[in-house]
Amino acid sequence: MKLSCCLLLLGLTMTTHAAEPPPVRACWVQILEERTGWPVPLVELRTTHHARFVSDNSGNIALDLPELVGRETWFEVHGHGYEVKADGYGMRGVRLTPVPGKTLRVELKRTIIAQRIGRLTGAGLFAESQKLGLEGDWQESGIVGQDSVQNVVHRGKLFWFWGDTTLAKYPLGIFDGTGATTAVQPSTLQPPLRFPLIYFTNATGAPRSIAPMPGSGPTWVTGLASVPDASGTPRLVCAYMKIKPPLEAYEWSLATWNEEKNVFEKLKTVWTKSDATPKAPPIPEGHPVSWKDAAGKGWLLFGNPFPTLRCPASFEAWQDAKTWEVLKPQASLIGAGGETVKPHTGSIAWHPWRKRWVTVFMQAFGKPSAFGELWYAEADAPTGPWGTAVKVLSHSNYTFYNPRLHIEFTPEGSPHLFFEGTYTMQFANKPTPTPRYDYNQILYRLDLNDVALQQAQRP
Repeated sequence: MKLSCCLLLLGLTMTTHAAEPPPVRACWVQILEERTGWPVPLVELRTTHHARFVSDNSGNIALDLPELVGRETWFEVHGHGYEVKADGYGMRGVRLTPVPGKTLRVELKRTIIAQRIGRLTGAGLFAESQKLGLEGDWQESGIVGQDSVQNVVHRGKLFWFWGDTTLAKYPLGIFDGTGATTAVQPSTLQPPLRFPLIYFTNATGAPRSIAPMPGSGPTWVTGLASVPDASGTPRLVCAYMKIKPPLEAYEWSLATWNEEKNVFEKLKTVWTKSDATPKAPPIPEGHPVSWKDAAGKGWLLFGNPFPTLRCPASFEAWQDAKTWEVLKPQASLIGAGGETVKPHTGSIAWHPWRKRWVTVFMQAFGKPSAFGELWYAEADAPTGPWGTAVKVLSHSNYTFYNPRLHIEFTPEGSPHLFFEGTYTMQFANKPTPTPRYDYNQILYRLDLNDVALQQAQRP
């Protein structure tokens, strides 16, 4: 009996020890821009047997495949504007020998004008770093993907609202918007990007919807603005559309923000699709900017990218369709190479350092990606005419739509211009989705001192 008990205890002990995995130390690979030494997020290393590694916001990759340990390995490099020199066969990659605990560096040349700062939304912003024992204090939001952003400065805070939002727990997520706030100007906007979004949450602390409007289908919020009412109180307002399959808007309405409940509430319907009214009228949608005309009158200009509608800059005028004036936007621009460039989506802003209106927009049916080519241009007035356009960002068979300028991020006297957009496989030619990055927002920076932008900058 005693012998049996001893054998049983020995067996349990051996089983317990066998179940405890040994500590695993990955090989630390740092992806860096060769000129600045800055970390580069969103760079893929692909092996000859199709394993894929993607750098996080710190530009880090944890190489942990046991079959590669101690073996010289070819990694093909894909970086959407960051690359290594091609070899004699035209292949762009690096040879690395992964060793647990070892640090390897890969330096890339930036071939785009815009500089990638980092991912703003989604899960695992520092996942590779955390595998290496770094960034242990980074807190996850619970969100894995967020569609296009709307921003406005309101009552001393920067408000953020996104469209369809994906979660880890099920393929269907939140389809009536999510939101957050931050400081108007972050403390740092250099990689590694750490951007703490303070989400609007439910009783359990999870991000929740911010526009639960009546009617079936998703709610898409747009035209976000902060306007004073008759008493001078700033009111946060938006337009929204209700969507039915496949992607058809069947209602346009206006909504106002409830400051106590932190949620949009319907104000009134502007249009409902019917046989009698099959097409929506002009709506205060897109990305609005404030502007004063020569007489000093304040206006809100709504556009995506260029203004298509304006109204006096007051809460009362914004909700009164009789005050809305339709504008005709510029249909196309001339690119630096003499090509015709047709804008699709984007935004505009007044840049104090340039003392001109600037825009970053996505080209309609560009090359190499139909909806992944972004351009920069300038104008003396927000309604144009817009001058020569220069391409600042390009993607290889991937989409980057609805770019949003963040002029509020530009420090006083700075030549920098920040913008973000939605990085997604949608509308591209069946690309392999990039893990963690797909369907999320990525921030870029332009240096308006860059000589590569001179063709867009008239004296």
